[in-house]
Amino acid sequence: MSTASGGREVPPVTLLESRFDRDGLPRLRMLVEQYADQQGLTEPRRSEFIAALDAVAVNAVEHAGGGGKLILQRNNGHLDCHIDDLGPGFSADVIPVRAPALDGDESGRGLWLADLFTDELNISAGPGGSRVTLTVRLPR
Repeated sequence: MSTASGGREVPPVTLLESRFDRDGLPRLRMLVEQYADQQGLTEPRRSEFIAALDAVAVNAVEHAGGGGKLILQRNNGHLDCHIDDLGPGFSADVIPVRAPALDGDESGRGLWLADLFTDELNISAGPGGSRVTLTVRLPR
């Protein structure tokens, strides 16, 4: 938890919590864009944030059981987007260090973009699935 200037702990504020599948991805992108705009995330960062969460959500659909759950939170001057899935799990070492080749092999491209377009990308995995957290700073 973060602390406010008065020393009190300030918990994250949940803005959106939604399950999704392939058919729900367009609606999910639209909702997150609306909330990000309301929280003051300006262009081009807002579009980059949406592209990053879309890449991770598509991975959840394609590689982790057909869907997942998204939680969007405002947390001490940041937006945190948690994407949970029920897949077999993975770790940050699958993210390519350099831009993936454009030769048709798309392995790692979505995570690479998500890492590029956010201020922080965290991955945690366990026996029940994975959580990817995308974080962007909000303008002051």
